[in-house]
Amino acid sequence: MTSISPAASPTLPVLAEVVRSGFTEGHHRGSLVVLAADGRVEYALGDPAAPVFPRSSNKPMQAAAILRAGLDLSGERLALAAASHSGEDFHLDLVRTMLAEHGLKPDDLQTPPDLPLDPVEAEAYLAAGRVREPLTMNCSGKHAAMLAVCVQNGWDTSTYLDPAHPLQQLVGQVVAEAAGEPVAAVGTDGCGAPLMAIGLVGLARAFRTFVLAEPGTAERRVADAMRAHPEFVAGTRRPDTWLMREVPGTLSKMGAEAVQAVALADGRALAFKIDDGSTRALGPVLARALDMLGVDAPVVSRIGRAPLLGGAAEVGEIRAAF
Repeated sequence: MTSISPAASPTLPVLAEVVRSGFTEGHHRGSLVVLAADGRVEYALGDPAAPVFPRSSNKPMQAAAILRAGLDLSGERLALAAASHSGEDFHLDLVRTMLAEHGLKPDDLQTPPDLPLDPVEAEAYLAAGRVREPLTMNCSGKHAAMLAVCVQNGWDTSTYLDPAHPLQQLVGQVVAEAAGEPVAAVGTDGCGAPLMAIGLVGLARAFRTFVLAEPGTAERRVADAMRAHPEFVAGTRRPDTWLMREVPGTLSKMGAEAVQAVALADGRALAFKIDDGSTRALGPVLARALDMLGVDAPVVSRIGRAPLLGGAAEVGEIRAAF
């Protein structure tokens, strides 16, 4: 596999700073791109053309590939196929249902055993005496859909995560088409699925492609399902849910290692990655980028709030620096 490292680029700019008691104690660097409604680059920081692993921000493309492969998903099921779910009961119940509908069991999932992604759910899960399970891992909805399409097409379910598997080959094609650029590298995501590297410009372009796609296409079906059922894409306490719920027509999906992609209904879009992978800076950077796109809604301030505590008191914040 080709080794590609954005670290070889010049020092990336500061996207967020950590300010405690009036003293700046740290910085989070990265790259960011904002696209205008016509798709041109309107604003860029760092090196947004350099390949990155979008992590779970690739999930809309993976879900579109599952549709193209012939699985007829819609509504909550399709949203969950594109999800990094919080592990709430309604998420886990639907994953079980999706598996059972195709003669599958939770044991067929090849996700690593994990706790619910949402800390509140994780605490309740442990307090109930439960242990890590593949079902509870935040990618289990995507994996359930992948397994289901394999059953439908007669493809091997034991190798559904192999990069050479027909489904994963199709995922690579969809990612490249939506991004408008070739996949630069293929790795392995935290859930075990193949992971395709593209630039942040390509990632923003892909989200723009999904919201502007013709009704009935796989891309538009995924975007519509995610926007109609955002709680199944994330959870009840997650910024992706808040943004899609409160700004109509918005498509939003975060990824691990501090990646975020958003497209508005008119085709304006953004994508960024915080280089050190710190998700604590995601909210402030996202809120500032949304401000730059002209999104005027209370949810922007809610997403951007990242206080620092000293004891029980608020003594500072993580804030955008651009």
